[in-house]
Amino acid sequence: MEERADVVIVGAGPVGGYLAQKLSSAGLDVLLLEEHLEIGRPFQCAGLVTPSAMTKVGLESSILSSVWGARIHSPKGNQVIVGNEGEIKTHVVCRKMFDQGIVAKAIEKGSRLWLDSQPISAEYIDDGIKIEVNRGGREVSVVASLLCGADGAHSWVRRYFKMGNSKEIMIGFQAEVVNYDGADGLLDMYTGENVAPGFFAWVIPSGKSWRVGVWSTVKDLNGRSCEELYYSLINHPLWKERFANSKEVSRYCGPLTSGVVSRPVKDRVALFGDAVGLCKPTTGGGIGPGFEQVDLMHEGLISAIKENKLSKSKLQVIAKPLKHMKKDQNRARILRNLYLSDCNDDELEETFATFAKPNVVEMINEVGDIEKPVTLGIKMLKEVPEFRKMAVSATWALLRGD
Repeated sequence: MEERADVVIVGAGPVGGYLAQKLSSAGLDVLLLEEHLEIGRPFQCAGLVTPSAMTKVGLESSILSSVWGARIHSPKGNQVIVGNEGEIKTHVVCRKMFDQGIVAKAIEKGSRLWLDSQPISAEYIDDGIKIEVNRGGREVSVVASLLCGADGAHSWVRRYFKMGNSKEIMIGFQAEVVNYDGADGLLDMYTGENVAPGFFAWVIPSGKSWRVGVWSTVKDLNGRSCEELYYSLINHPLWKERFANSKEVSRYCGPLTSGVVSRPVKDRVALFGDAVGLCKPTTGGGIGPGFEQVDLMHEGLISAIKENKLSKSKLQVIAKPLKHMKKDQNRARILRNLYLSDCNDDELEETFATFAKPNVVEMINEVGDIEKPVTLGIKMLKEVPEFRKMAVSATWALLRGD
């Protein structure tokens, strides 16, 4: 059997669904391939969606809770609270409802969806690309003008076409618990070598439950597993009382790719979202950056598809905004390393002592943006005396953005 489409998108997650909606709205024939039997499962992230990203899709019905601030804990238990109550920083969503809602909007615009479907090979043909798909155990050929990979950290499209690797792969582990002793509207962030080497652990309010997670890199784990860090967190002498009555109801884990790959496009092939390495190095979030990429590229893609001009050079022009996103991403990673990842526990205590000062808390609340952390990071280097010593080593790297 042979099917035809203007565009085949591998991966019916939020970024793949959002891309399908944009392309279908322009009258293109879009086919979404999803390897699982349902949309939104398995659930492999913290489920945070910023207000700006939520506005783009209008799926407020999927919100379980909203977060206005954070309680950030030092390795020795000192606490800094940031945020302005009533000023929502991010929403916590039911990912199944959120993902299904986005894909439903794409289908309303004319997209087609194949569940239980995975690409197994692809080849270039005259004026197109032919993809062999395993659809529920049956092999089907699909001929398209463009193939888009929105298929996550393990992207088949990226691997099959040898499009490069992300600069950094982070490993995350998360459990859903009930009866955690937290505060409404606040997420808890925990730091220290024993619970989150190089990064932070989190507890996020999600309606009637809480999402407890840790993430790190293989290098920083130093032979440990993220599950070990999770147990270290919930049994930590400083914080175990908060977890004393908690009960685990589910768990999930997965990788996060941060660092735009070296070849985000090829002839008739383009990568999006986690597949291209857009996770934020500061939080691991990928939905907001993925939506931003679609917004920046979809109009150029629509024109190129309709004209059937989809060479690598043409797609590189359309994907040019990724260079700016990559630069911002690298700058955020440099600042993260300065303030967090390259610090031992004693150095983190010094940083927290500075964070706790009223003028610094005021600066964080005024300038801090979960989507755009670079502005705040640079402002603190310039204006907070205790951080100026960091600026000397950071200046050149920040100017280069790598």
